[in-house]
Formats: sequence, C-alpha cells, structure tokens
Amino acid sequence: MSVEKISMARIVQAVHGRREGPEDARFLGELAAELKRAYGSAGLLELYGRFSSGDGFIDAVMRRAIWHATSRRCGAGLQVGSGAGFKHPETFEIGNGVFIGAQAYIQGRYDGTCVIGDNVWIGPQAYMDARDLVIEECVGWGPGAKILGSSHTAVPVDVPIIRTDLEIKPVRIGAWADIGTNATILPGVTIGKGAIVGAGAVVVSDVAPFSVVAGVPAKFLHWRNESDAPPATS
Repeated sequence: MSVEKISMARIVQAVHGRREGPEDARFLGELAAELKRAYGSAGLLELYGRFSSGDGFIDAVMRRAIWHATSRRCGAGLQVGSGAGFKHPETFEIGNGVFIGAQAYIQGRYDGTCVIGDNVWIGPQAYMDARDLVIEECVGWGPGAKILGSSHTAVPVDVPIIRTDLEIKPVRIGAWADIGTNATILPGVTIGKGAIVGAGAVVVSDVAPFSVVAGVPAKFLHWRNESDAPPATS
C-alpha cells in the first residue's frame, strides 16, 4: 500500500524576533552586583560551573546574573541556555533581548572586542571566535554555525603551524542577517545587512547586503528582492 505524500507548509509568527521591550526582574541587577562584590571575577567563573548545565529556574536566573556581572555591558532580557559557555566575558557588550542557545560557546580575548546587538538569536551549539566580532541587531544565528576569527600565519615553515603567530581579523555581521545551520564564517568576512547565508555554507569573502549565498565555498545565488539589489556601477 502506498502512502501519498502531502506537502503543506505552514506560516506561523516568529517568537523571538517579535519580542519588544524585554524587562528583567527588579532583583536581577542587585543579585548581579552582589555576586560580583562577593566572588570577584575569578570566583564568578568558578561559580558559573555550578549552574551552567541545569534546566531549572534557579539555574537560568544564576546564569543570567553571572553574565550580567561579568560582561562589560549586558542589556535586559538576556536568555542563556544550559551548557552555554564563554571566555573573557569582561570584553562582551550584549544588547537587549539576546538569546544564547544551549551549549553555545563565545570565545573572547582579554584585549578583544565582542559586541552582540539587540534581539540577536544564537542557536544551540553555535561557536563564535569573538576576539574581534561585531554582530548588529536582529541577527539570526543558526544552530551549530561558527565564526572563525583568526588563523595561524604558518610562518616560518620549519616549525609546527600551531606554534606560529595568530592573525586575528575582524568579523562583522550586519543587522537583520540570517546565518544558516552549521554555516562557517571565516576570518575577516563581513556579512551585509539583511543577507541570508545558507545552511552548511563556508563563507570566505564578504557577502553583499540583502543577497543570498550558499555552498562551499559560498557563492552568490540571488538577491532577496530585485529592488534590494545595489545600483549598477559603470
């Protein structure tokens, strides 16, 4: 007996992208300040391990409070999934209404720059080399997608590559962009405003605003809308 396949797409409203004016409970700021006073920076990182993986209310509140306490700046409405991790959060500037999915990892550097704009959604198991990273507002970051912000120079050739110097290059993700599941953004790349990067793409060069790219390496497919295409140049 054959079963006829019926394909019917459904359109439903976005949830995270429609959040407006997120607010924190009044006690959260006071809790973050008290934790910072009592534990200090090193102690807070150790404390985070006790609450990083739990799914309960207290675990979620403590994760939020510790991110607030350790970040350079952290806006209201932050949500941090279980198992999400970080390095050098003192360099992070996090906007309002940011979601960080379970087991995501954001790796900063003590002298680096990491800016995450308002209403950014970072999917589970994402990895971000955030040593020179700016993500503008309302970006969707797919599960497992990665940013690589540095590479070894591989010079001189008579030593192991991992012993050669690191070259850190800025990565910039424009507002409204959408990065597909398991995509990889390489060092020095800028993703333009409103661009779409397909699932599994490896992006080795800049992506124009409101364009759609996909593949390995990522190639231009089309403009999201012809009216969004940049004007022709002579």
